[in-house]
Amino acid sequence: MQQGDWTTDMAIRAAWMSFVGGATQGEIATRLGISTAKVHRLIAHAQKTGLVRFQIAGRPSDCLEIEATLAGEYGLASCLIAPDIGGQDPDIEIRAIAEVAGPHLANLLANPAVSQLGVGMGRTLKAAIDLMPRIQRPDLGIVSISGSLTRKLSANPFDVVQQLAERTGGEGYYLPVPYLAEDAAERDMFLGQRSVQALLERARASDLFVIGIGSVEDDGHLIRRDLISREEQRDLIATGAVCDLMGRFIGRDGRLVAAKLGEKAVGLPFEAVRGARVVALAGGAGKLEATRAALRAGLITDLIVDESLGRALASAEGTRQARSA
Repeated sequence: MQQGDWTTDMAIRAAWMSFVGGATQGEIATRLGISTAKVHRLIAHAQKTGLVRFQIAGRPSDCLEIEATLAGEYGLASCLIAPDIGGQDPDIEIRAIAEVAGPHLANLLANPAVSQLGVGMGRTLKAAIDLMPRIQRPDLGIVSISGSLTRKLSANPFDVVQQLAERTGGEGYYLPVPYLAEDAAERDMFLGQRSVQALLERARASDLFVIGIGSVEDDGHLIRRDLISREEQRDLIATGAVCDLMGRFIGRDGRLVAAKLGEKAVGLPFEAVRGARVVALAGGAGKLEATRAALRAGLITDLIVDESLGRALASAEGTRQARSA
């Protein structure tokens, strides 16, 4: 047995003894013939790698009310609000969403009717997969719906295909092209490749899609990951764009804007997934405009956001309805 397999096996055994059997770390050490310190490290390893998961049953009534409001307003099949856990750190908000989204995605993917999953990218989506319980779906196909590389042709750190394949035992398919091409001619060159066409057709046939919602502001992944320049950002904002949805840019009304950058996307256009089940994740009140625009585009069927963003969305919709009454 290799060292990695031995560590995982012992971590699982120690976790069962501790959390199910109620044994102390000293008792586990005696039974396994190892030191107490080693037991502590094994249990920590089990928790860190997702072998042990703690789940809180239910959500506060305030969150359930927000879920009902947003589901009714946008005709969503489901809406999940991650409760506020304190602090203004975006990483905390993302962690809260991931705690809700991880088990939810595992439940969706455990359904044998889902034979293929189309996935986007983003920090929130990556965090959710980090906290997704492992399931056994070796028959599951997982395919990128957008280019998996940055424009600098370096590996995208938020690509979740491999991560999902490891969590499910499924087979991953990457779209080995940039998220955004340098220009329309380069985009057409990529899209003209048979291998890319085949992967896009595979992506189009997915039973379920899981995507992130991107902002065009400074805290969005486009700027944070250096996917676009400041000049391109200014051009986007000048056209009225507030949201990056699968590499296409939309305004507050949920419609495509006439941005030059929108002609450079290499991937599945969001119109291609309309009518399918589309789960979208977003975090932070700074995503208000982007998330509201994405919802107005009318293709998202399931939404998972944190409480601060959910409240902002519900409040904004209530204000809009009052003004139109």
